[in-house]
Amino acid sequence: MADSNEALKIRPERSSRIRVRRVPERAVYDRDAIYAVLDAGLLCHVGYQIDGQPYVTPTSYWREGDVLYWHGSSASRMLRHLAEGTSVCVTVTHLDGLVLARSGFHHTVNYRSVMALGIATPLANDERKIAALKNFMERLFPGRWDEVRPPTNLELKATTVLTMKLDEVSVKIRNAPPTSDDADYLLPCWAGVIPLGLDARVPVADPKRLKDEPIPSYAETINRRFAISLPHPLRTD
Repeated sequence: MADSNEALKIRPERSSRIRVRRVPERAVYDRDAIYAVLDAGLLCHVGYQIDGQPYVTPTSYWREGDVLYWHGSSASRMLRHLAEGTSVCVTVTHLDGLVLARSGFHHTVNYRSVMALGIATPLANDERKIAALKNFMERLFPGRWDEVRPPTNLELKATTVLTMKLDEVSVKIRNAPPTSDDADYLLPCWAGVIPLGLDARVPVADPKRLKDEPIPSYAETINRRFAISLPHPLRTD
């Protein structure tokens, strides 16, 4: 059974490097769909190579327009290496469900996965760096930037912010019930999808707090600010 992306606007690929070849009907090249998958996540994996050795580093990220951002310590080998203009592969994946079929062969998962290729560029200007870090915090916790102490010059120097244009990027999505061979439908075996999702738990206050303070609304409502649901209804045909 082929998966359908009819609810999404499909756009021709810009680059053969990010063209989905395995089960290409699951590919999505529409910008809105790509941005929706990226904006639903917090963690990406950055792939790169140093002296012939491949590495993959997990890190938090955020998006502004058609630019992807991530940051970390200026002493980070990954960030120092990528700041030199090395090619990079960034992936973001959401595991949306476990798909149980009537045969072992057809068991699979529902997922949304972004792959982006490009060159990372560091933000050298402190004003741009502060603006980017503020956008990152405000995306997660609206209003918190004005509550906390701003970064010092030393902290800014110790922080590297990398950017990458989303020029070569595609999404692959499976969002469907299990596939079964016709004869397998006669088996006395349950089949279906176990949905999965990201869920924030009850906030836990810092034990070293000087006084009891109310939990801010942005900490209690973070689940509602992330589009962690599936991008379109599960197909049932």
